[in-house]
Amino acid sequence: MNRRPVILATLCLCAFAVNLDVTLVNVTLPTLVVDLGATTRELQWIVDAYTLTFAALVLAAGSLGDRFGRRRTLIVGLCVYGIGNAAGAIAQDTSALIATRAIMGVGAAIIFPTTLSIITNVFTERGERARAIGLWGASTGIAIALGPIVGGALLETFSWPATFLAKVPVAIVAIALVAAFVPDSRDPEAPRLDFPGLGLSTAMVGLIVYALIEAPDAGWLSTQTLLLFAGGAIAMAAFVLWERRVSSPMLDVNIFRNLRFSAASVSVTVSFFALAGFIFLVTQYFQFLLDYGPLETGLRLLPVATSVAISSIIGTQLAVRFGTKFVVGGGLVLLTIAYAWISTVSVETSYLEIAGQMVVLGSGMGLTSAPATESIMGAVSNAKAGIGSAVNDATRELGATLGVAVIGSVFASLYKEAFIEGAVRQIPDAALQPAEESIGGALIAAERLAAAGATQASSTLQSVASTGFFDGMQAGCLVAAGVCALGAIFCFAVLPAHPQEETDPGSGQAAAPVDEVSVATR
Repeated sequence: MNRRPVILATLCLCAFAVNLDVTLVNVTLPTLVVDLGATTRELQWIVDAYTLTFAALVLAAGSLGDRFGRRRTLIVGLCVYGIGNAAGAIAQDTSALIATRAIMGVGAAIIFPTTLSIITNVFTERGERARAIGLWGASTGIAIALGPIVGGALLETFSWPATFLAKVPVAIVAIALVAAFVPDSRDPEAPRLDFPGLGLSTAMVGLIVYALIEAPDAGWLSTQTLLLFAGGAIAMAAFVLWERRVSSPMLDVNIFRNLRFSAASVSVTVSFFALAGFIFLVTQYFQFLLDYGPLETGLRLLPVATSVAISSIIGTQLAVRFGTKFVVGGGLVLLTIAYAWISTVSVETSYLEIAGQMVVLGSGMGLTSAPATESIMGAVSNAKAGIGSAVNDATRELGATLGVAVIGSVFASLYKEAFIEGAVRQIPDAALQPAEESIGGALIAAERLAAAGATQASSTLQSVASTGFFDGMQAGCLVAAGVCALGAIFCFAVLPAHPQEETDPGSGQAAAPVDEVSVATR
């Protein structure tokens, strides 16, 4: 019996669970403003605590999977992820919720690179590997589609803790399927653990990501931000020097000389930079400015999710046939067009136009990320698939964190500028302070003013907040469009269209066939 379809479905379920987390949490953000009184900063940390631990640990986790066995590592990651979600469901305040989100990020850091490295070892021929990675990428689109819908239904039927509790049975089912069907694999020549490399890689990514998260609030040129970036740069330099010197490195840094690996990684970073910042804003746009409920928001995100799923599958096949350069570069061009178009939205924009924007966005995302991932994984040997996958995932998380930090910072600065004008003088300070923190806080304050009979102040506050939101959203989308345009130029100039051969860049040796990687079927 051919068990590979079941193996692929199981691995896609695991990846689906990780991606589901992001979309579910974004739908709950407006509810958390109301139920827990979360500020914009706390909302960012509820999102970024997950991102920080994921990004900081993903390189180390990928390396451990290569050494100790990928199936065992995947089961451990699913257990941690399930425990984190169970704890999140009983969190009583934003601090506790942020802590449990960090635990979920640890689990995700173990799960995500392991799924992709197992796919690379099970599907060894480029055409079938491309199809498998396309389906793996499509699970992202399915998660984007189902996450908001399921999350919205849970929010309207129960409450926000149910959005975390619902992921626990998903993790349990995934554990059972992995144990029953997924073959084990590891690096047959795995050296002893590179503890300095593990520590330096964690410090390097962790400091950079933390600096990006805190920079919008602390100031991009503040002493704290500059010291964090300096610490990250020092850790990066030490990591590179150590990995070039040690006889058995965690990551062979020479792999970045392979442009199919490094240029594709840049493309992934760019695409997730733009996507993460957009998702952070669009859920608030739908729920606060257009007054959609959580379930309505989820249903209206279907065009972008469906487009990501379809284009991920098609994109990897097109890359094999016509070349990675043209498909990934074309995807980045579509993303540029999408974000430039989205920057024109207002309260009066019809949903039909918004749906068109999301189709262009989703198509560009799928054509960029899935073929670029196939390029990255084709540039590493099967034995080193775990660390190769971890680099791919780290670029995603760095891009996403940078997107939320930069686009969120641009948005927040323009949003707050709207409150400097003289029209806000008639608004009481008690209402003005929470309004400046977030659009959700502004609308809640406006409702309270209206209930107290201050209808003119309420109307003014809503108008000022709405103007500030759209000014910030427009600027943020234009930044995303500019970054994607630069990424497209870089891709067309640097990314090779086709691989010369499947080799391990560090050794110059051909990639190990699957039977040399200790794949044990059950």
